[in-house]
Amino acid sequence: MKRPARKPHSRRDGTPKATHKVRFARKARPGHHAKGKPLARVPRVARLLALAHRIDGMIRSWELKDWAEAARLIGVTRARMTQIANLMLLAPEIQEDILGSPPASRGNDAVTEHDLRVIVMPVDWKKQHVAWLTVTDDTRTIQPSMPPSGQCRLGNRASTMKSS
Repeated sequence: MKRPARKPHSRRDGTPKATHKVRFARKARPGHHAKGKPLARVPRVARLLALAHRIDGMIRSWELKDWAEAARLIGVTRARMTQIANLMLLAPEIQEDILGSPPASRGNDAVTEHDLRVIVMPVDWKKQHVAWLTVTDDTRTIQPSMPPSGQCRLGNRASTMKSS
């Protein structure tokens, strides 16, 4: 059985329907100036390091049971939470540099989390400082990641690249 066609501007009970024309104005997107230029943002590694310190404080104050509970709470895997927690193993001076780094305006961050995973591997803070200096210089630009003397790390073994 077919339903009878409704009139376009009336309800089923016969009362007229209110209509209003909506005009959408072009507004600035969140995180952008009105002229379309992106605002400066806190670098991702600084946000992750701050998150690690926040979670550590919550565990120490018994607000959270452990890092696994924190992982469940924020919706990441325990492995990812371990990567975030490992940022706290960086030397305090490196952590200060990261947390005090200037906001990034656009493009890639000067230091990535992948760079920091290599730096955090040695537990000795002096070795971490040497690794930190190979990743950044005083102007916060990335140094070439190629190891000296043409050596390239492949997995757990080092191989020498042939120069042509």
